[in-house]
Amino acid sequence: MNTSRRNFLKSSGLGFLAFGLPPSFLVRAAQAQQNAKNKTLVVVFQRGAMDGLNVVIPFKDPAYYRLRPSIAVSEPGSGAERAIDLDGFYGLHPALAPLKNLYDKGQLAFVQASGSPDNTRSHFDAQDYMEIGTPGIKSTPDGWLNRCLGEKKNSAAPFRAVTLTAQLPRILAGAAPALTLSSLDEFRPRNEALGNALQKLYASSSDPLFRTGGENLFAAMSELRQIESKIPASAERYPAGRFGAGLSQIARLIKADVGLEIAFSEIGGWDTHANQGGATGQLANRLRELAEGLAAFYRDLGDRVDDVVLLTMSEFGRTARENGNRGTDHGHANVMFAMGGKVRGGKVYGRWPGLAPEVLYEGRDLALTTDFRTVCSEVVSRHLGQKDLTKIFPNFRAAVPLGLIA
Repeated sequence: MNTSRRNFLKSSGLGFLAFGLPPSFLVRAAQAQQNAKNKTLVVVFQRGAMDGLNVVIPFKDPAYYRLRPSIAVSEPGSGAERAIDLDGFYGLHPALAPLKNLYDKGQLAFVQASGSPDNTRSHFDAQDYMEIGTPGIKSTPDGWLNRCLGEKKNSAAPFRAVTLTAQLPRILAGAAPALTLSSLDEFRPRNEALGNALQKLYASSSDPLFRTGGENLFAAMSELRQIESKIPASAERYPAGRFGAGLSQIARLIKADVGLEIAFSEIGGWDTHANQGGATGQLANRLRELAEGLAAFYRDLGDRVDDVVLLTMSEFGRTARENGNRGTDHGHANVMFAMGGKVRGGKVYGRWPGLAPEVLYEGRDLALTTDFRTVCSEVVSRHLGQKDLTKIFPNFRAAVPLGLIA
């Protein structure tokens, strides 16, 4: 199919053919209906570099308060604007209060001082490195989540990988197909008149491939509408905006047993150079949306939560010391979340390196003690059943597993 036709399909809201796959691929899988319950990995990327030090707060490290005189969150105690005690050393930002119950139930864990070992402070480079899974090597052509799909060789399910983003992210780019959509409503033309016009266009084409593809595409839409009617609507209240809506769609697909193995979503707004705030303010608002979305997603899954692991990641952390604008600049290590029924939660993983001047990375940042690939490798191995991790993360081997997944 030539470029102009591909662009036409995309602009019409019919992006299935943009992947180079015959629409009959969708029809076959829709008919199969994927009755078996899949294990699903959900990855949430926090674009903009979240300040992990004000998320999982090392309130017992005295340097934390010296470095952040105006944006530090007060240690646990009475009052709504204090950190929530996790283990006597770390506290949770008060905006994340909706997640504390999951932590106490042992189904939410944190990995502090984690992230990419590459020292770039460029948002774009750092995001690329975390998405392709080869920090410092830009030539890697595909994303590590796409490589997970390729290793399992289960090409019969069109819903194996879904991204709730405006375009295909680097982490899912590659040979294995992935659907990009903002809602389940995208499995149909934007209006009936457009659909009829497209159907006539396909039928009158002199190109056999284009004509046959159109026939199969509309047959696939018919089958997919039947599946959609079986997908339960969520009774949970998600936060307004694309992030909450995306998690809601992912939960519906998981509960519908359509064969979803990997889902991706993202939430931006973490680049807090000025007026970041402490217990309240800019960062707190972002964290509240994140917490409300994750908590709603967990409740929405119900008894399916044992089949799901959700990971969060952000390209890098922020400087240990606040800047002159009461914000933080681009840093190094950060914190990751892991949530799900098989997560060994109720714990903050990772070795704490400290915030004393002599141990700060390049004299300014939290030092890295856990490579993000250690976390991701354990999840794709223990949860998704990947055998050869060198194909997912080339030239990397985790020294000691964290024991994060049961």
